[in-house]
Amino acid sequence: MCGIAGFVGPGDQADLEAMTSAVTARGPDGEGYHVDAASRLFLGHRRLAVIDIAHGAQPMWDADRSIAVVFNGEIYNHVELRAELEALGHVFLTDHCDTEVLVHGWKAWGRDLPERLNGMFAFAIWQPEKKSLFLARDRFGEKPLFWAKQGDLFLFGSELTCIDAHRGFVTETDDVSLAKLFAYGFIPAPRSFYRSCFKLPAGHWLEYKLSDGSTESRAYWTYRVEPDGAIGEGEAEEELRSLLRTSVTRRLMTDVPLGVFLSGGVDSTTVATLAAQSGPVDTFCIGFNDKSYDESVFAQEVADHIGSRHHLRTLDMAEAIRLVPDILGRLDEPIADPSILPTYLLCRFAREQVTVALSGDGGDELLAGYDTFAALRFASLYQRLMPSVLHAGVKRMVDLLPKSSKNMSLDFKLRRSLAGVGFPPEQWNPRWLAPLQPEDIADFLQIEIDPEEVYAEAINAWNSAPSADLVDRTSEFYTRFYLQDNILTKVDRAAMMNSLETRAVFLDTELVDFIRRLPADYKFRNGVRKRILKNAVAGVVPDSVLTRAKKGFGIPLMDWIKKMPESQPSQAAPQANFDFVRASEAAHRSGREDHRSFLWTWRAVQWHRQAA
Repeated sequence: MCGIAGFVGPGDQADLEAMTSAVTARGPDGEGYHVDAASRLFLGHRRLAVIDIAHGAQPMWDADRSIAVVFNGEIYNHVELRAELEALGHVFLTDHCDTEVLVHGWKAWGRDLPERLNGMFAFAIWQPEKKSLFLARDRFGEKPLFWAKQGDLFLFGSELTCIDAHRGFVTETDDVSLAKLFAYGFIPAPRSFYRSCFKLPAGHWLEYKLSDGSTESRAYWTYRVEPDGAIGEGEAEEELRSLLRTSVTRRLMTDVPLGVFLSGGVDSTTVATLAAQSGPVDTFCIGFNDKSYDESVFAQEVADHIGSRHHLRTLDMAEAIRLVPDILGRLDEPIADPSILPTYLLCRFAREQVTVALSGDGGDELLAGYDTFAALRFASLYQRLMPSVLHAGVKRMVDLLPKSSKNMSLDFKLRRSLAGVGFPPEQWNPRWLAPLQPEDIADFLQIEIDPEEVYAEAINAWNSAPSADLVDRTSEFYTRFYLQDNILTKVDRAAMMNSLETRAVFLDTELVDFIRRLPADYKFRNGVRKRILKNAVAGVVPDSVLTRAKKGFGIPLMDWIKKMPESQPSQAAPQANFDFVRASEAAHRSGREDHRSFLWTWRAVQWHRQAA
């Protein structure tokens, strides 16, 4: 795991070093640079040594120095690809370096290289003769990659902080992206928080040609749910179990200490159990004093069952609140997910003993694990049976319910559900997540808001989905947007702040290709979420894990907001109506209204780039 950065155009070595220094935490074990003065091309790399510690320095060149690569990530099928390339006549200088596979893979397959990779990655390939810079990002966006173009300056990097570190880049908040942040809770790719700066979307490559300053971008893969119904349920469960084992085995390959995040939920328990079948494993868990949020007792149960060396640390709420400004200030790009805090603390805790950690990220999105999937039937019935003129009245009645701070309380679920219904189904999912509804964003940012424009990404994906099933379409939304730009972003930032590499078992290429072809009712049936996964691991995972209610990795945010210092205006959003913020905060502190999500998101904007 590493940090990469580079640019073409005005600037010098000092700019390059500033860009790589901005991501030192991503690569504390080494640094490397290449400068082509004639082409005004600068490449930089910060390394976290995980595989082939002795021979993985970057930028890495081929033998005749016709191409160079800077790379962040892990290629899990690098052994198979190496064998295939050697059969084609390629001669390797290392014995198990996955970076060198990219060098030879590019020479063999060119732009088709990303499609052949099973892994998490963001890389840049420089071809001096062709004066071409090729960027690529993995299928789900596990590894971040930003790029920007201002005049004759082209930049790329693992974080926005890389881009902003170049003295020639003009930093300015993008108003549309700010509106989308409050509409989704994250900024969907390709947009970023800054104008003229973009995320390379998951499953895309981009080529920049120095000869004319042009860029070409293309999707090499897009997640689509395309059920074929060709496999029986029992056979599917057996295949799922086999693919999960293979994925875990691939992700256990490392030259440094490795552990597993264990919450006690179905996904993390599955990962930890399969990992433990390969040998002794360390598991890590964060506990909470508030029992409605605490899962540590379940994690301990699982650890005892699989015989792992279990490590538990209980979250001290007072300390955690003190850390909020620093963590949000280091987020690189604001997101609305408050679980960034316990995720950060879990990563910091794990990094005390390991350099790599396996996670269960992706299971909820791919296999219909969220409460949202259970809400779809309610939303459909409500919209069909409830006259539209009564919607506002029902919402007002629910708003009168006492506001509970408990995890996923009934009043919270009802308010969230009613925020979406009454609108077209293609807007349900983003509205259920939204820190602010589009109608309120207009007042808050003092701009005109068209819901169909602010939710354009979600609407287009919904309407173009191959399957008409609500579960399938919702899975596409969560996998293509929420997973990429919220969950994986959160985990990447929290882990990299602590120089920890995380590996998502459920995002293996072969496993995902199998899951996306399963019928919806294999995943969700009669109110049972992740049905096929639970059946596949029954007898391996304790029954108590399979039957208990999902908690999620949350924090008592409603109460925390009341204890935090009052909100302040933000330089990142000077156009915001701060009276709107004050009124929301006053209503929240009094207990009359629940604005936890909006106020947390505002703090992420307020503290953006303000970390000490």
